[in-house]
Amino acid sequence: MQTTQLLPPASAACMADADITAAIKTLLATKKGLTAHLIAVQTREGIVELTGFTDNLLAQQRAEEIALAVRGVRGLHSALAVRTADVPDAELQHAVARALADDPATDDYQVHCLASHGVATLSGLVQSWAEKQLVLRVVKGVRGVRGFEAGQLMVRGGAIRNSDEEITTQIRERLDWDIRVNGALVLVLTTEQVVHLSGTVGTAAEKDRLVAIAYQSGATRVDARDLFVAYWALGREIRREKCAPKTDAAIGAAVRATLRFNPRVRSAETLVQVLDGVVTLAGTVSNLRTRQDAEQDARHVVGVAGVHNLLKVRPAQRVPDEDIRLTIAAALARDPYVGHLVFGVQVHSGLALLTGLVATDFEQEHAGELAAGASGVLDVNNRLEVVRAATAAETPSPVLLPGDTGPAPVLLSPDLALAARIRARYCWAAGLHDQEVTVQVANGRATLTGTVDSWPDRQRAAEEARDAGAHEVNNHVRVLVNAPLSRPQTLASHGIEA
Repeated sequence: MQTTQLLPPASAACMADADITAAIKTLLATKKGLTAHLIAVQTREGIVELTGFTDNLLAQQRAEEIALAVRGVRGLHSALAVRTADVPDAELQHAVARALADDPATDDYQVHCLASHGVATLSGLVQSWAEKQLVLRVVKGVRGVRGFEAGQLMVRGGAIRNSDEEITTQIRERLDWDIRVNGALVLVLTTEQVVHLSGTVGTAAEKDRLVAIAYQSGATRVDARDLFVAYWALGREIRREKCAPKTDAAIGAAVRATLRFNPRVRSAETLVQVLDGVVTLAGTVSNLRTRQDAEQDARHVVGVAGVHNLLKVRPAQRVPDEDIRLTIAAALARDPYVGHLVFGVQVHSGLALLTGLVATDFEQEHAGELAAGASGVLDVNNRLEVVRAATAAETPSPVLLPGDTGPAPVLLSPDLALAARIRARYCWAAGLHDQEVTVQVANGRATLTGTVDSWPDRQRAAEEARDAGAHEVNNHVRVLVNAPLSRPQTLASHGIEA
C-alpha cells in the first residue's frame, strides 16, 4: 500500500497552501481515531477548510484541533458533518443523562437533555462558561450524538460580576502565565463585559486558546476579528519575556489561580507548594480524574519545572466496587471510540483493572481515561493489550529528502524512514519546529532526547512519534524552565517515560 510521505517545509517563509494541505492530510491519516479518507482539506492563503464526515463529535473536534496546530495555518473553516449509527431517541436521551450523572463534575448540574434524530438539545443552568464547556465535552463523548443545541443551557451570572477592568486584568494575567499562549503582541480591551482582542499570535490554536481564556475570565462575548495569526510570531525571541525567571511564590500563586478555573478541580482541597520551580500538590480530591487534571493544569503554568502529585483520592462517600464496575462498563460501552470493543472490568477496593485487546495506543489510553472518570475509582491498572496490524512502516519506505532533485526517492531502512517521518512531523508542528529534539530509532522504538520550552511540547513530541509509527517511545526530552532564552538555561528533567 502506497503511503504519503510528510516532508518538512523548506523554510517558514515559503509554506505554500499546497504544502499545508498535504501536511494536514498526512497528519489526519496517521492520527488514530479518525476516518481520514472521508475528510477533504483545502487551504487558501493559510485558511484551512475541512469538509466531509467523521463518525462522532469527538473525532470532528480532534480533526479540527490537528489542523489548527499545523505551522502556517492562519485560520480554520470547518464544515465537517457527523455520520454515526442511528440510536433511538429514548435510548440516546438516557445515555446522555447517564453520562452527565456518572461524571463526578457534572452529576449535580441542573442540566436536562432531549434527543431527536441524533441531536441532543440541552437546557438548564450552569455556574460558568467553563462548566458549560465541560457539559458539552461529556455530551460529545456519547455514541450516537451527531449534534447538539445548547442555546437554552444558560450560564448563571450571579449578583456580582467582574468589572471591565477586572476582566481585562484577569485575561492579561492568564496570558502571562499560560505556557500554551504568547500574549506579548496582544491587546485586550473590555467594554460592558465584551472583550475585544487585537494583535498577533503565532498559531490558530493560540487564537482559540485566547478566546477561551477571555470567556473563562467573565466575558459575555469575545470579538477576535482583529487578532491575526502570523508564523513569524512563533519566533523564540518574541517568547523571551515569557521565559524570564519566576519566583517560587509567583509560580505558586499562578498555579492556584489556574486550578480555580477548572470546574473539576476548583472545589478540591488542594495545597500548592513550590520549591525551585517544582510544584508539590497535596491534599484531597473526590475522584481520580480531578487528581489527573490538577497535575496537567499545573504543568501548563510558566516556570513549572516539575510536579509532585501527592493528592489523595477520597470520595465524598464510599461507592461499592460493583457499582464502580458497572459505571466503568457503561462509560466504555457508550463511548464513540471504544464502544465497539470488548473489555474486562474488575474493581477491588476502588482499584479498577482493565483487560482486553485494542488496536492502538490511543484506544488503550482513552479507555483508561474513561475508567478514571468514574466516581469511587482510586486508581486504574490499565492492562489492555495493543495488538497492532502490520503496516507499511515495517518495510523499507521511499522518502524524498529535502534537496533531492532526481526522479528516484531515497530508499531508507524502516528505522531511518520512521526517524525521518518523526522529524518531518516536528517541522510542521507549530510548537516543535524550532525545538532542539533529537530522534533515534532502533527496531521501531523511538528515543527522544534534547530540550523543549514547555511540558505540552514534551508531551506533543512523544505523541507525534507514536503517530508516525513508533511501537514504543522513550521520552528523555528535558524542559527548559525559569530562565531567559538569552542566558544559559536551567534544565529540569523528571525521567518520565512516554
